Amino acid sequence: MSLKEDIILVANEASTDLACKVAARLDVPFSEMLRRRFADGETYHAFPRSISGRNLIIIGATHTEYSYQELLDLIQGGRYCNAASINVVIPYLGYSTMERAKPDSHEIPKGITRTRQIFKSRPDFVAFVDLHSEAVLHAHGGEISTKHVWTDSLAVEKIQSMGLEDFVLVSPDYGFSKRVARLASMLDCPHTAADKDRFDTDKTIVGQISSVVHGRTAVVCDDMIRTGGSIIQTAQRCLDAGAADVVVMATHLVMAGDSREKFKKSPISRIIGSDTYPGCVSDDLLDVYSVAPLLAEILEKHLQL
Repeated sequence: MSLKEDIILVANEASTDLACKVAARLDVPFSEMLRRRFADGETYHAFPRSISGRNLIIIGATHTEYSYQELLDLIQGGRYCNAASINVVIPYLGYSTMERAKPDSHEIPKGITRTRQIFKSRPDFVAFVDLHSEAVLHAHGGEISTKHVWTDSLAVEKIQSMGLEDFVLVSPDYGFSKRVARLASMLDCPHTAADKDRFDTDKTIVGQISSVVHGRTAVVCDDMIRTGGSIIQTAQRCLDAGAADVVVMATHLVMAGDSREKFKKSPISRIIGSDTYPGCVSDDLLDVYSVAPLLAEILEKHLQL
């Protein structure tokens, strides 16, 4: 059995807020990494105390180049400093949509290659949250324990708390429809999917929506909102089909570029999502819930706390 006194919980800089929430749920202290940045751009890291023989937990999203490299440094540092085990939670995996290369494209499937580098840094356990594709789970030779953490229970709880009387779940494409069907089963509500076709890196066309949304509140669900283009198109198609209102729910609120401005001009009444993507907080547009309780539960089971 692992004792909580043997746990040291740290985070890369971007995921500090979420890590503090996870530490509070686990009832263990959060240990702030010692960091200094030098004039030439190099970054100094040190653990605040000895981690030798202790179980190290690292919370780290990899949404930027710096955060990705910092996570690798922390894992390798834990191995160098003789941690008893290195347990990693990646709330948001950058490049997760690049999990395969098109034939003869010569492109690099960075979702796989970058995750492979994380595995090669020799953690013992890695948990991912609401992956775009589970292909990345298999980017190692079998020596790493992995866990795909689904946030279904949190999403259902959030939707139930909204007090919606008559609603239908909508997937923006058929690829995500299985997840939406699972959520609809848990909520005992109908569901449907849009027909989406991608014609460029960040551009899509969304076809018609089933009339099942007529007179209902359409809750458009997706794993992430990047630029918002397809989500907004899906919302408009729902209204064209007679939906009374449109709400959006997505786990990872990337909200890149001018997406916030586009959403504010759209017919979408509110956006619900989690705090997996660093910097996401509730405001006049976003309603953000925390995945900390779920992550703490996963870590308790894995470490037998």
